[in-house]
Amino acid sequence: MSKKVLIVTGDAVEALEVFYPYYRCIEENIQCTIASPVKKKLQTVVHDFLPEMETVTEKWGYKIESHASVDEIDPADYDGLIIPGGRAPEYIRLNKKVQEIVAHFLKENKPLGAICHGQQVLTTVREYINGREMTAFSACRPEVEAAGAIYVEKLLHVDGNLVSGHAWPDLPGFMKEFFALLNVKKEASV
Repeated sequence: MSKKVLIVTGDAVEALEVFYPYYRCIEENIQCTIASPVKKKLQTVVHDFLPEMETVTEKWGYKIESHASVDEIDPADYDGLIIPGGRAPEYIRLNKKVQEIVAHFLKENKPLGAICHGQQVLTTVREYINGREMTAFSACRPEVEAAGAIYVEKLLHVDGNLVSGHAWPDLPGFMKEFFALLNVKKEASV
């Protein structure tokens, strides 16, 4: 039976952090649903690191269709959850249904991957991350620690069912660890 993964995001999601996991899931024959506060075509953004800037740059990226509103989602129907970064987490985290979905995966010990600013969503369910170790984009460290989690200065970290990544350059390792938790085995092609 095929696994089912949910990606929860919204407008201003970092393009690589939504497209890479989405297409990797499809490659692995995993049913993947993108849910956002409102079912719509989402505007992604592209963040990059430039040596002359102390923060990241942001430009518009490709659009991607969300398949469902978060209100239509029953998290019990899914085996894993991915929360991409960008600026989407700062506003989707205020949505009560998003909080319920995230709490479900943490309570039920199901695979949950959060990358870059995605950990901002986890800070709204602090009772489930208190004392847990995670990494995040360095600018999110104060929020992670204020929520009671332990910030780990690594590009990638696994704590039980929780895979956390620093930023989009860490996506290959992030997805490898997420798939390991999801028990997805790569079969050799002949």
